[in-house]
Amino acid sequence: MVDEGTRKTLSSIPLLKTKAGPRDKELWTTRLKEEYQALIKYVQNNKEADNDWFRLESDKTGTKWFGKCWYIHNLLKYEFDLEFDIPITYPTTAPELALPGLDGKTAKMYRGGKICLTDHFKPLWARNVPRFGIAHAMALGLGPWLAVEIPDLIEKGVVKYQEKSEEAK
Repeated sequence: MVDEGTRKTLSSIPLLKTKAGPRDKELWTTRLKEEYQALIKYVQNNKEADNDWFRLESDKTGTKWFGKCWYIHNLLKYEFDLEFDIPITYPTTAPELALPGLDGKTAKMYRGGKICLTDHFKPLWARNVPRFGIAHAMALGLGPWLAVEIPDLIEKGVVKYQEKSEEAK
């Protein structure tokens, strides 16, 4: 079952209507607009709740996405590169979110740094096609994965805090 916090987060992300993937030319443009609207709303909600934890952008076609996500642990910010491609069979198939910098550092990850969402997220996604989109993948996939895995990786010493230089700020 879904906890109350997750239910509240989910209810504030707009559901998508257009069932279209990258091959669907004009419909893909419509779907992409819905994706951006849902992402913008999710980011706004996160900022209002002081829970800003990722930046995301796409290429011109909307099929390659990249950005950063971060996790705050013991008042230290751990930042990770994030990337994923939209599958040809999208939205029937969920995107495979990848944190390449963590590749091989946890058993809950596939080659290339793709995070394991098989047991919990993918069945939920399948039940909600085409209503779920990228914002939902972030909220129900990557967010919970970071919350479980990153503290564990930090405690094991696998992930170490890296202070940014003054030039990088």
